[in-house]
Amino acid sequence: MARVCQITGKRPQTGNNVSHANNKTKRKFYPNLQTKKFFIPEEDKWVTLKVSTKAIKTINLRGISAVLKEAKEKGTFTA
Repeated sequence: MARVCQITGKRPQTGNNVSHANNKTKRKFYPNLQTKKFFIPEEDKWVTLKVSTKAIKTINLRGISAVLKEAKEKGTFTA
């Protein structure tokens, strides 16, 4: 999965570069993805995820187990 958050499902968005002369050219807005290892105490193992910084904040707030369970139900996480 390239440039896709495994928790939130965030993907690159498209838009325009707009010059001073108001010329428009296509560009992409990429999500701020980080590769991070998380420890799952229930399974006593480490898992490596490619997640956005917003997802890291959500994991810190709610816990990795709850977030992974919700992502599996939503279909963004498959492992």
